[in-house]
Amino acid sequence: MKVGIVSWGTAIPSQAVSTKVISASQGKSDNPGEGLGINQKTCPAQDEDSATLAIQATQLAFARSTHQDQMSDLGSILIGSESHPYAVKPTGTIVAQALGLPVNMSMADLQFACKAGTQAIQLSLAQVQSGQIKLGLAIGSDTAQSKPGDILEYTAGSGAGAYLLGSSDHYSLVANLIDTYSLATDTPDFWRRNLAIYPEHAGRFSAEPAYFYHITNLAKQILSRNNLAPSDIDYCIFHTPNAKFPLQAAQILGFTLDQLKYSLPVKEIGNTYAAAVPLALANVLDHASSHQKILLVSYGSGAGSDAFIFETTPHLAQLQGSSIDSLTAQISHLVQLSLNDYLKLRQRLH
Repeated sequence: MKVGIVSWGTAIPSQAVSTKVISASQGKSDNPGEGLGINQKTCPAQDEDSATLAIQATQLAFARSTHQDQMSDLGSILIGSESHPYAVKPTGTIVAQALGLPVNMSMADLQFACKAGTQAIQLSLAQVQSGQIKLGLAIGSDTAQSKPGDILEYTAGSGAGAYLLGSSDHYSLVANLIDTYSLATDTPDFWRRNLAIYPEHAGRFSAEPAYFYHITNLAKQILSRNNLAPSDIDYCIFHTPNAKFPLQAAQILGFTLDQLKYSLPVKEIGNTYAAAVPLALANVLDHASSHQKILLVSYGSGAGSDAFIFETTPHLAQLQGSSIDSLTAQISHLVQLSLNDYLKLRQRLH
């Protein structure tokens, strides 16, 4: 029995703001966003939060799937986020109620900074593999927070990626799981204390001891475990706090720009935190062919990484050909906020 991806769906807010506008809002003549490789980021409207985005992404995942009885088969909902709407009240129950999903299922809201979404995928696949459930729903969804004037304001975006996960015994899979592996250390690069409105970060830890240590070491480990080299991988995905770090990680590990080309939606939507790697994976699935290997490595501050190797199947083409909007199409529909509109939005959000 193989386990893997049955279907996927994505959701982003309807509006975005350019990094030029963000610079203007901070009274700066230069644009630090350019150095990070970010052109614009998504901004949630008043009625958009991590729950509503999760619902939209899940609706697309169900609509894209070719299996008609999937809702009744669902046995688990796992949602990873840094911005659950409630401190004490699950997001999963909101998603299930809104979509009319079964009440008899396991459910959990997960938190591990930006890797909470891949944590949901990993745990859901384990539930399927163990036989505990027939079909699982794993979601990464965030409306990322940033203090006005902070460098994070240039990157903190919003979005959601939802995945239906099952086994080859019951479903036609679009991608089979080859392996998954994880790494974690206590590295204090980014945090938000209880009741604090904004996250804090120690910039000196963000790169080498945090992001690059976890990403590069875990990527090497999972490739070695499976006797694979970078040249054996068709597409690679590394967590995208910006567009600069994953490019550097790919270079360190020996991957080419062609292998990385579909994994950088961050340039147009910003860092969507727990949704970042799920959205990048969705963009790769939107473009990949059958029998291609995908390596993805997430990163969550504090700190840890999850790595996966998937191999696509011929069934993928059937789901790519559906009428469901791709992530690229969703990005093309974004409405640009003016400086005045962004200032009003920032005042409401902060």
